[in-house]
Amino acid sequence: MVHLDYRDTRPIYAQIVDGYREKILAGIIQSGDKLPSVRELAAELSINPNTIQRAYRQLEAEGWIATVPGKGCFVCGLPEYTMEQRQELLAAFDKTAAALLRLGVTREELAARLHKEGQINA
Repeated sequence: MVHLDYRDTRPIYAQIVDGYREKILAGIIQSGDKLPSVRELAAELSINPNTIQRAYRQLEAEGWIATVPGKGCFVCGLPEYTMEQRQELLAAFDKTAAALLRLGVTREELAARLHKEGQINA
């Protein structure tokens, strides 16, 4: 299930979209997995079903999920643009890491920073 933070400035539907993206990227939800129905998730989260429908529509438009009429919504995996974005971000990371190394930052400091970032998002 997706966690909602009512103190977050993002709309509820955006939190749902982001939550499912994170779960798919982390491998918690796999390609082919069925998502809860709009009514089920709305009841679990105690929110309006239209909010869930809006989130699912956005996920579908972005290529994260697909709706099969009469069956429900299923995870498609990573959209193509995400793989392209990943490559771009990794290239930017490589350039930034190289610049930091030239400035005297040690590999150990970089590794510790990566480890710390992983703990924050875990």
